Amino acid sequence: MEQRVALVTGANRGIGLEVCRQLAKLGIHVILTARREDKGRAAVEELAAEGLKASFLPLDVTSEKDRKAIAETITREYGRLDILINNAGISIDFNVPALEVSFDEVIRPTIETNLYGPIHLIQLFVPLMRKHGYGRIVNVSSGLGSFSKITSGRLAYRLSKVGMNAMTKTFADELKDTNILVNVMTPGWVRTHLGGINAERSVEQGAETITWLATLPDDGPRGRFFKDRQDFPW
Repeated sequence: MEQRVALVTGANRGIGLEVCRQLAKLGIHVILTARREDKGRAAVEELAAEGLKASFLPLDVTSEKDRKAIAETITREYGRLDILINNAGISIDFNVPALEVSFDEVIRPTIETNLYGPIHLIQLFVPLMRKHGYGRIVNVSSGLGSFSKITSGRLAYRLSKVGMNAMTKTFADELKDTNILVNVMTPGWVRTHLGGINAERSVEQGAETITWLATLPDDGPRGRFFKDRQDFPW
């Protein structure tokens, strides 16, 4: 079997970097992406020091130019993309009431990064997955996007993750007759730049379910929301 190729967005640190590490250990060729080239290449070097191979490509998921360039590069150099991990995300509306949060400075960029970026990437890469009759798409969401847990605050972030959950269900249903499995997961509260040092979970714990979903067998689940390999409430 040809070596699988995986693309991980927002992968220069935290959960994204750990997913790259776990996938590389499984023998999958990992394309690590980041907005800043210096940080992305430093992450690749960190993996190399551990004996793990990964490639770096720059990607700002909100940039149409970047998205088109990476799709063209992957098609030209690899001719395939088997795994897409939509991990890149921002959260910039901490402690700002919904009645006061800025649309242009907070809501718009959050949704463009956390929701529109993944939609564009899925639309770009599904045709390549169809060509090889195989695909695994993992969208990294949050419990804050679960209707069972919505309360006040974090409006922009919540909206972006509710949207991600909805688009996961939509894409999964449209691809139900293919071997392209689309799922969404929440890593929980993880000790990352976003989660903070007081978070209860390690990056290894947060990444493990992503890796599992990225390597599902052909009869694996599709269109479901997971945490720790268990169904999570929508």
